[in-house]
Amino acid sequence: MKKNNKRQDNTLMYKAFLELKTEEEVKAFLEDLCSMTELMAMEQRFEVAKLLYKGLIYNAIMENTGASSAIISRVNRSLQYGAGGYGTVFSRLEVGEGE
Repeated sequence: MKKNNKRQDNTLMYKAFLELKTEEEVKAFLEDLCSMTELMAMEQRFEVAKLLYKGLIYNAIMENTGASSAIISRVNRSLQYGAGGYGTVFSRLEVGEGE
């Protein structure tokens, strides 16, 4: 049996982020949109991605974030082979690569 992996088109939701003007507005929107667990997981993945981007090793990232090696590996795959979103954000935030 083939599994249907098509995601619903949520273009309007993605455009909604572009309408937010301040960090407080983004935070409020995400708090409304996500559960606290989801938000904490996203924050952890973002921190892991930032540390990987900066060149830290898995053990240091596990110690700094409490993330499991499985989470770090999954984030690393996204960083290396994903859509490029992390790289776009980190370059605009001037997060130094390989620091």
